[in-house]
Amino acid sequence: MPGWSRYLTPAAAHWGLGLVCLGAGGQSGHIGTVRERVLSSHAVVLVTAGRGRCNGRAVGPPALFHLLAGVPHTYGPDRHGWSEQWALYDGPAAGAYAELGYLPAEVTPLADAASAALLFTRLRRALDRPDPETASAAALHELITALGRPRVTHPVLVALARNSALPLAVTARELSLSAERLRSVVRHQTGHGPKEYVQRLRINRAKELLAETDLTVVAISRRTGFNDPGYFTRQFTRRTGVTPSAFRTQQQRG
Repeated sequence: MPGWSRYLTPAAAHWGLGLVCLGAGGQSGHIGTVRERVLSSHAVVLVTAGRGRCNGRAVGPPALFHLLAGVPHTYGPDRHGWSEQWALYDGPAAGAYAELGYLPAEVTPLADAASAALLFTRLRRALDRPDPETASAAALHELITALGRPRVTHPVLVALARNSALPLAVTARELSLSAERLRSVVRHQTGHGPKEYVQRLRINRAKELLAETDLTVVAISRRTGFNDPGYFTRQFTRRTGVTPSAFRTQQQRG
């Protein structure tokens, strides 16, 4: 059962990064089955060869699964063994990633084993740096964001971006989707409902127009789908912490 492992004990400042790596490793062959274990931190496991099961679900390569802190789990290969890489992690960002849907409870089949393995290779290299706690935190953020969502933008999201200034019903009708189906797809892809997703697109576009043009706030509100300039100003201020005019003053040069 050849393998490698590294363990870290991050300082208080490292926890301020939002995500810390507590350990990582890899092994292959006839690995024993983990039975009803409960971890005090989260873990992510990548299987690149061999087959087995995780919490009763089949695992076939390449596949990824997360094990959440405090939740009993059982996993391991069949009698032929498998190859796995793993990482232990924790921190407030883990809760945010879970809420946004980046830590799926089910086993996730992967389309590209090489890309996933490269992310774990980067994590291993980070652990060998003089500042392994900081470097591994950055590598973990990349790993979770890269593997937690589809790499190809869903057509529904493309349509919402194209129609962000229009009512959601327009996009649903264009795509021949029910409102319920639209909500399901957007939440699965982004962790948000469609209204929240579109509102963020609108605010992002408004920021660009405020910073890069001389259009009035009223004109920008209408161009980004807010028919009521007062409502636009309230939404912008609530989401950014500054008024549209103050944002423009901060961002424009000259």
